[in-house]
Amino acid sequence: MNSIQRLAFRLFGTYAGKKRNRYAELRNALLTARMKVPFEVYLSTAYLGSIIVGILSAVFLGFFTWAFNIPGMITYRGAAPDFIITLSQHALILGTILATLISFAVIGGITFVIFLLYPSYVAGNRKRNIDATLPYAINYVTAMSTAGIPPAEIFRQLGSSTIYGESATEARFVALEIDLYGRDLIDALRLVSSTTPSFRMKEFLQGAMGCISSGSNLTEYFRNKAEQYALENRQTQKLFLETLGLIAESYVTAMVAGPLFLIILQSIMSILSRQSQPIFLYIIIYLIIPFGSLGFVILISSMTPET
Repeated sequence: MNSIQRLAFRLFGTYAGKKRNRYAELRNALLTARMKVPFEVYLSTAYLGSIIVGILSAVFLGFFTWAFNIPGMITYRGAAPDFIITLSQHALILGTILATLISFAVIGGITFVIFLLYPSYVAGNRKRNIDATLPYAINYVTAMSTAGIPPAEIFRQLGSSTIYGESATEARFVALEIDLYGRDLIDALRLVSSTTPSFRMKEFLQGAMGCISSGSNLTEYFRNKAEQYALENRQTQKLFLETLGLIAESYVTAMVAGPLFLIILQSIMSILSRQSQPIFLYIIIYLIIPFGSLGFVILISSMTPET
């Protein structure tokens, strides 16, 4: 733990410990993300971080509201109760207090939600990496099993490898359960399979457990799984390329041809109507095109398989 985490745990550790049942999904996400932070420490850090960010944002927005007299820019024309008229004399003070409280609650709350969602985001990235590297890791496992290396040693060797990404990390946890906690291979596989974020890895480990328990040919199981996942990878890549082609056509239609047509149409209409400031044209150029293109980039990035 770093100094901030230690401070947060001292302040909120006892309170965070009482929230284990309420934040069961967060505990599971921390396990699947393999984040080396205990639940109580992470939740305490989330509390402290949210409070600090909320206070800083409240101070900044409160000063901004006071310095530029934001409440004074608001005008109301119409009848109002007497107490509203009385309070309007202190609009600057009340507006600054209100802006401070709202910014603290909103920005602090958003920060806390980000803390809660971050482990799930990390777990999702790990899942993609495991699914991408698992076929190659199983080929490595098959080669060692063919050479007669014991299963426990196979997972140790895979865990010490640096080229198989998060698949090697899962194998490293199997070896850790065996070497550090003294569990047998089947129990270690069961524990890791219950916490891995990848369904592929879970299926592979559970199948290995069944082969070891029944005394089946483990090498043949590894070989079959390697062929299965290699075939699934080829199918996934083919589907991705087809989807990417569809997205490319959609981008040309929605972000190239469509805006160009609208720009020409709006320009002609502006000339005919003698508009000096064509607002819709500005919206197309400065909002729709850049943010739409950014949306396509995010979409493609989120669906691209790990390499």
